[in-house]
Amino acid sequence: MPTIAAISTPNAVGGISVIRISGEKSIGVAEKIFRSTSGKKISEMQGYTCAHGAVVDGEDTHVDEVILSVFKAPKSYTGEDVVEISCHGGVYITKKILRLIFENGAKPAEAGEFTKRAFLNGKLSLTQAEAVIDLISAGGKSELKYAIALKDGAIFRRIDKIKRRIISVLGDLAAWADFPEDDIPEVDPENLLETLKGIYESLVETNKTYDYGRIIREGINTVISGKPNVGKSTLMNCLSGFERSIVTDVAGTTRDIIEETVQLGEIKLRLSDTAGIRKTDDIVEGIGVNLAFKRIDEADLVLALFDNSSEITDEDLKLIEKLSNRKSIAVINKIDEKSALDRNLINENFKYIVEISAKNNEGIEGLINAVNEMFLHEDIEAEKGIIANERQKNCITKAEELVLDSINALEQGELLDAITIILDEAAAYLLELTGERVSETVLNEVFSRFCIGK
Repeated sequence: MPTIAAISTPNAVGGISVIRISGEKSIGVAEKIFRSTSGKKISEMQGYTCAHGAVVDGEDTHVDEVILSVFKAPKSYTGEDVVEISCHGGVYITKKILRLIFENGAKPAEAGEFTKRAFLNGKLSLTQAEAVIDLISAGGKSELKYAIALKDGAIFRRIDKIKRRIISVLGDLAAWADFPEDDIPEVDPENLLETLKGIYESLVETNKTYDYGRIIREGINTVISGKPNVGKSTLMNCLSGFERSIVTDVAGTTRDIIEETVQLGEIKLRLSDTAGIRKTDDIVEGIGVNLAFKRIDEADLVLALFDNSSEITDEDLKLIEKLSNRKSIAVINKIDEKSALDRNLINENFKYIVEISAKNNEGIEGLINAVNEMFLHEDIEAEKGIIANERQKNCITKAEELVLDSINALEQGELLDAITIILDEAAAYLLELTGERVSETVLNEVFSRFCIGK
């Protein structure tokens, strides 16, 4: 593979910038542009050591004072010889040094190519490689804990355990089918059925972790809903920390969906402020109301706002009916005003109820606690392995369906040869998930989501 290089720090002014070179010729490329203060050559340096010096151009003109670090194969991030140059964090200086590296034999790295090489060289499993992007984008304690567990191989170990159970069954079936004349015990269908049911249950339990992982990683798809002038836009602005939605006393001000992502305690919310729910002759507002109902159907969580200063209306009743059997929190707003709300109806229909004054930023802590209690499950431990993305979920789902097919086939009296074919396909999907048997197309798709330089 060619020697590659890229800037690994953000493309912006900062204290330092780091340029990474990886490949068989990385040390030779770096030697052409680096002059150490001690006079020692890079090829004479030990791995995991640094040298102070300067980067020079083709005419030996000083470009910048730098620190150069060497990591020799196979004990490096990529498993190849790696050189990292830490220079002053000016955009021009950084790009100037990168151009010199390209002029002396390195190729521009593609998105995620350093991590892709780490995977190809056996430094990381595919699930661990995917965790790198989650580590980079982690915005809270829960996200970081989840990403670290993924990077440490939690989901790999969980899937590997299930995969080994399937392979063990396949080994027993193959041995009995291929060597009938040897003294090999016959496969007992009843024992096989119990084993397959255990494998299926493990796959189902693993698949259940996807929604939790998605919520931790991407945030909760949250809709703020309620009748007009109940304070939806005020709450949106309160949680966002700035005026994202227009707030007026005129009913029907919000007609489109206003969206914002906020961090609420340990949870990220992808907030949508929707049009007030009411009957209207205004065509545009009516479209907004229909969109509001559609968003409620798609949401992970609905913050249902009720006006403490007014009685329950038909619009409130319609919203309560709509939220039956959905994850929702009743948010009683305007607690700074005289109460006229029938709380008994709210208590009968909602498990989680918080009281706030969005205008005065009161009671928000209670909302934070309610959201975290709903979605941070102690029974789902990141260290036990959580599905990280759609690719992994698809592989798990396919394997789960195939193992269920094998159970049904066995119960219907199918030949064990047919069971073997089905289980072999199920194992293939798990091997694809971990990256032990994966196509170039899948690899390109995985690493295309990375930034250049990682």
